[in-house]
Amino acid sequence: MNLISGVDISASALTAQKTRLDIVAQNIANAQTTRTTSGGPYQRQVVSFETELVHSQGSAGRSLQSVRVAQVTTDRSPGSQIYNPQHPDASADGIVTMPNVNLAQEMVDLITASRTYEANLSVVKNARQMAMRTLEIGK
Repeated sequence: MNLISGVDISASALTAQKTRLDIVAQNIANAQTTRTTSGGPYQRQVVSFETELVHSQGSAGRSLQSVRVAQVTTDRSPGSQIYNPQHPDASADGIVTMPNVNLAQEMVDLITASRTYEANLSVVKNARQMAMRTLEIGK
């Protein structure tokens, strides 16, 4: 049993979930941003993952796969429009286009990414404990 390959796979998942947590935090922070440097309201960012074949072979000759961030894309769905003629970004009709960030959806993504991160961190901790106990047996 190779503990290092298991830790490597969990480490790739930790990196991917950290990126996801960063993007979700960015989305939440910009949930009310109606004007960006490129003009218009903030557009929600979405992280896409993909599997990556690990070069070493697993047990019984099976290839191992890890996860990585494939891309971070912009969600092009329209944001809600509210009537607020006092807002500095309001149109001539008093309509303000808000970002397409749904805080409930972002919180679900945040919790999911956090739990996945915790699970992979637990795998790394358990692998470390197993390695330490194996060394103790060898004494």
